[in-house]
Amino acid sequence: MLSIRKAVPEDFPVIMDIYGIAQEYMIRSGNATQWGRSFPPEELIREDIRKGICHVICDDEGIHGVFAVCTGEEPTYQVIENGSWLNDEPYITGHRLAGDGKVHGLFSAAADYMKSLIDNVRVDTHENNKTMQHLIEKEGFVRCGIVYMADGSPRIAYQWEKRRCAE
Repeated sequence: MLSIRKAVPEDFPVIMDIYGIAQEYMIRSGNATQWGRSFPPEELIREDIRKGICHVICDDEGIHGVFAVCTGEEPTYQVIENGSWLNDEPYITGHRLAGDGKVHGLFSAAADYMKSLIDNVRVDTHENNKTMQHLIEKEGFVRCGIVYMADGSPRIAYQWEKRRCAE
């Protein structure tokens, strides 16, 4: 059974190994430009851990996944093209999900965790990240439009809202 906890500094080497595995998987599966071999940088992950927004997904064998949960408004979500957000209510954002490829259900576990925190969750992914698009949509997120990262690269934006699921 998978569990989620906040990452601690001692988790850093395993977390970076997982990001390396995810980078290679994305490159092999036709998504070489989203992260390449340099994202996320070590400094960002250390900062995520320090801020308490980095979470790890574990089972009895150890850590298998990692993601960040960001609260407050996401600056890159201020402008959305080719659609609109489901609502303007407070939300959290899931970022930088990665897994080691040894267990299934990591995104589902992360999504369930985020959904338990608040009624609105937003995520985004690269147009070439077909695996993540499938997982996001499978978990009930609605495709809302296109947002742009700080470097100008586009991402497909999704939102889950509890109210929509209750109908």
